[in-house]
Amino acid sequence: MSCEQDVTFKGHHSMSDYNNGYARPTVADMSVDAGLRSFMLGVYNKMGLGLLLAGGLAWTVGNVPQLAQLLFQDLGARGIGYTPLGMVVAFAPLAVLLASRFLMRNMTVVSSAALYWVVVSLVGLSLGVLFVVYAGTLIYTALLVTAVAFGGLSLYGYATKRDLSPFGSFLVMAVFGLVASSVALFFLPPAVYNSPIIFFGFNIIGVLVFSGMIAWKTQELKMMYYQLGGNSASTAIVTNIGALSLFISFVNLFQVILALMGGRRN
Repeated sequence: MSCEQDVTFKGHHSMSDYNNGYARPTVADMSVDAGLRSFMLGVYNKMGLGLLLAGGLAWTVGNVPQLAQLLFQDLGARGIGYTPLGMVVAFAPLAVLLASRFLMRNMTVVSSAALYWVVVSLVGLSLGVLFVVYAGTLIYTALLVTAVAFGGLSLYGYATKRDLSPFGSFLVMAVFGLVASSVALFFLPPAVYNSPIIFFGFNIIGVLVFSGMIAWKTQELKMMYYQLGGNSASTAIVTNIGALSLFISFVNLFQVILALMGGRRN
């Protein structure tokens, strides 16, 4: 699940405007560097708290039988899937993100924070299926691998002097392609749906795409900080939206890494 968010600030350009050309500062003095570090630390801290909340909700839903039965069911040859209520919860984050594009044209600090925590909570509930499908030790191992990979990729996006923005449109289209492919595969015969070759290829592509998203989004946030010119309200909003974007990329990367590592219970 992923969605690119276009947020308009009062008195500022929209987030999509920043993608068209970054105003890289010619002189990065110590005060600017300190401000950038503080901004990025705020993004990472919020994202980390979101991962803790999502992980706690996922563990609770996956390990409390009464909750698991409400959201997940055995689909036979297709493995464990969602109940009708589970489908609503699983697709709710995407619906919330799409609705926010139309209902929150001028985001505030409060509304962007509310959007972040609502989406994080919904994603956490839907991720409870992982504790039904996979062994706990495998989940924690995949989480550690993802955290290390995320750290390296985000550091690259932060430090590289190469402009990653040309890859942005391609990565967004690739994400939509992966989502469309996963939906289409579900309606194909189980022999095709469970094909090891398709499974492996799909998840390898997912690793590449979401790895690229993490590096690109990190650089985008870095350049956006300079564009905001120190406006505290806009910086707080971008902190929330940036944390949400990185959170979604982290979760997607984690899921494809976990799938590649295997070890299904069912």
